[in-house]
Amino acid sequence: MENNNAQHERVQQIRRKRFSENFGGYAYIAPWLIGFLLLSAWPMIYSFYLSFNDYNMFGSPKWIGTKNYKQIFNMDLNFTKSLKTTFKFVLIAVPAKLIFALFIANLLSKDVKGMSFYRTMVYLPSLIGGSVAVSMVWKNIFGLDGYVNAIIQFFGGEPVPWLVSTKLALPTLMLMNVWQFGSSMIIFLAGLKQIPKSLYESAKVDGAGAVRCFFHITVPMLSPVVFFNLINSMITAFQQFNSAYLVSSGGPAHSTYLYALMLYEKAFTAYQMGYASALAWILLGIIAVFTAINFILSKYWVHYED
Repeated sequence: MENNNAQHERVQQIRRKRFSENFGGYAYIAPWLIGFLLLSAWPMIYSFYLSFNDYNMFGSPKWIGTKNYKQIFNMDLNFTKSLKTTFKFVLIAVPAKLIFALFIANLLSKDVKGMSFYRTMVYLPSLIGGSVAVSMVWKNIFGLDGYVNAIIQFFGGEPVPWLVSTKLALPTLMLMNVWQFGSSMIIFLAGLKQIPKSLYESAKVDGAGAVRCFFHITVPMLSPVVFFNLINSMITAFQQFNSAYLVSSGGPAHSTYLYALMLYEKAFTAYQMGYASALAWILLGIIAVFTAINFILSKYWVHYED
């Protein structure tokens, strides 16, 4: 009996010691944990509940089951249009952004005098690239009387309807997304700095040129970084809202009617919060599927050191 009591006391002492050691860690993460539960976890759970309700913010939620989802898939034509436009935006804008970011990062990785200044100047516009102010500036730049058309007219050309043409409006928004390459470029630059220079030196000794070194050394060694940027850029592109709302307002003729803009209109224009919540969870499912596909395919082209 005494042995059992002694053993029990030792166990209690060990538990108290572990708790005292971990208390500091729990105290440090408590603000984040409370914020996550109140500002992220609970809103997500509540929005999932609202997706099965008819709710307009002025009354109590009314349970309607899966009616919102059935209406979205079977009756809402704007859902199909916005989804097609968003897929087109993601499939073109994301690769273009990554290619351009990698190209700029490759240039800024050279050992040239004053390169730190050049890197700062290149990255500086991207710090405010997704802001409302920049969206409005972009709208003025590509307007009928904007700077781009002023340059075209200066050289004798005709003004181009960048934002009022159904063929050019979406590519103009894609160009704006590509212009916001700063964060991807910085991550690419960090990855390029980690590639051993000895690999390039050995390749040059064997007669490999710059192009061959890029595709046979840089790209394979940088593939984990490319994959990371791809996932982040894809998720951001699916949620693109500012440009569609502020620059083109979804027009002309719904040619830039992105999914996030439709979700916003259902929630804050039509006050169909339950319907908008269902749209949000469908978008989450789409992003999850695309992310899973990329993870499955990554084993064929992403190369890790091990």
